[in-house]
Amino acid sequence: MKIRGLTTGILALAIAGAAAAAGGGDEKKAARQSVDEKAMMEAWQKAATPGDAHKTLEPFVGTWDTKVTTWMQPGAPPEETMGVSENRWILGNRFIEQRYEGQFMGAPFTGIGYTGYDNVKKKYIGSWMDSMGTSIMTSTGTADTAGKVMTFTATMDDPLTGKSMPVKTKISVADNDHNMMEMWAPAPDGKMYKNMEIVYTRKK
Repeated sequence: MKIRGLTTGILALAIAGAAAAAGGGDEKKAARQSVDEKAMMEAWQKAATPGDAHKTLEPFVGTWDTKVTTWMQPGAPPEETMGVSENRWILGNRFIEQRYEGQFMGAPFTGIGYTGYDNVKKKYIGSWMDSMGTSIMTSTGTADTAGKVMTFTATMDDPLTGKSMPVKTKISVADNDHNMMEMWAPAPDGKMYKNMEIVYTRKK
């Protein structure tokens, strides 16, 4: 992500520089291009600066004990496991990095996720990867006005079909020390069902 952002920034500067150079001896054109360059850099600065939407993610920072409940199919007995999630700000409070360790289906399970707010898209964005697969789940979402409920839509690869499938997640913040993530995915009949719930309790 850092390399991508740096590349995009360099590209914006190069475009602005090319526009200024193209003015030649035409003073009016040069002045207009100077204004365009200024507007471009102001837009870039606005897009790059964390704001109130990023502050909404602050309650998720810290170390958390987790209780994970998983339903492999609708109506199936749930599997319950425990884990620990360490969440921290990175890149100047632009993204939260989540590192998770626990168990899944009797085996060690680790995962890494990133969540932030895209000032250009005006949406929350996320990515997730773990030791149970080789693909990355990407998501976009919104928050309610109080910042207590966040809803994301995502896509992830289905190993059975080899195609992408939709996923929905909802994060509910009860207080500074408790939050919950719920996930829905397609059942074998294609209907969405709740297949996972993670309860987070801040480690004291």
